[in-house]
Amino acid sequence: MAFHIRDPETDALVRKLAQLRGVGLTEAIHDAVEEALKRERAKTPLWERLQPIAERLRAHEDTGLPADKAFFDDLSGI
Repeated sequence: MAFHIRDPETDALVRKLAQLRGVGLTEAIHDAVEEALKRERAKTPLWERLQPIAERLRAHEDTGLPADKAFFDDLSGI
């Protein structure tokens, strides 16, 4: 199935990539999309990246003290 690229900037980018790599337009598009898909699949989900932080927070005891304006003012030295 054929694609028709109507955006001049996208067309220019694809042509430049094809020229730099010394390949045809179809191969340039194929390779670019394949590389983008590999990057997307390799990304670590946000939840997995946040797990170590969540575990560190859970390791601290709950003091039971309210974290109100006076608490934050005390922290900042006001």
